Amino acid sequence: MKPVSGILHAACCAVLALAGAAALAQQPPAPPSVQLWPGGAPGSEKRHGEPEKIENSYVSNVHDPSLTVMKADPRHANGAAVIVVPGGGHRMLVFQNEGVLAAKNLNRVGVTAFVLKYRLARDQGSAYSIEHDAASDLRRAVRWVRAHAADYGVDPQRIGVMGFSAGGELVSLVADNPEPASSGRRDAVDRLSARPDFQVLVYPGPLGVPAQDVKNAPPAFLVAGSRDTCCMPPTVALYQQLVAAGVSAELHLYADTDHAFNVGQRGERVSLQHWPDRLGDWLADGGWLVPRGNRAPEGVPAP
Repeated sequence: MKPVSGILHAACCAVLALAGAAALAQQPPAPPSVQLWPGGAPGSEKRHGEPEKIENSYVSNVHDPSLTVMKADPRHANGAAVIVVPGGGHRMLVFQNEGVLAAKNLNRVGVTAFVLKYRLARDQGSAYSIEHDAASDLRRAVRWVRAHAADYGVDPQRIGVMGFSAGGELVSLVADNPEPASSGRRDAVDRLSARPDFQVLVYPGPLGVPAQDVKNAPPAFLVAGSRDTCCMPPTVALYQQLVAAGVSAELHLYADTDHAFNVGQRGERVSLQHWPDRLGDWLADGGWLVPRGNRAPEGVPAP
């Protein structure tokens, strides 16, 4: 006969195992991910299928650009969509704090989000470029969401882009600058417009500013910290360019704040906790959170 202590130990182990299994069963499934080029991105075909590297939630070694789909709850989904572009200095992707968490904030206001993994020009051993490869990934993402809008209950005329830091540079390159001459269309997706309907720039880096096609830029929401020596100046400069060109734009600068405050979870300033609410206000004021019907959102030029 087993001693009482042995029986209790076995019983405790069994209970813990059952609890662990139950916890795993209760975890929501991982959001789906789709590759932007199922046969391999242009110029990256030889590295197609190579696994990404993940360290402390930071993602690197991206050779198959993809979108992680985070749909808004059907009870309040409104048909707006945003492609979220994490930062990370083009060396890695801050995928959770500047990707998934930003997407969840957008979901709360009924926006379906798509978090982009793009090729990294400054990753170790990388041969990619920011202007060509990374920006091409974002353009392809806009086209892809537009092409598959009906599959996700998304309005193809209410697709925005939201970039943090290095991701903000890609947003500006795509939204405020002309698209480089293409070497040719690969498929039907490439025939659609890559220009977003609105843009959100969160402490964006300097690349792409001054903008070269600001007169055709979509409405913009810009936010940065007043002590961010890297990214506050280009944020203000782009805002001034947009306003001078007659583009609808809103700017928020937060006092005594440096770089990388994410969606408010870093730092103790109350104002930073609420900056995503100001974005929600801007989206609502612009008409992006209601079905278009016959009314164009505010700030969008008449066709």
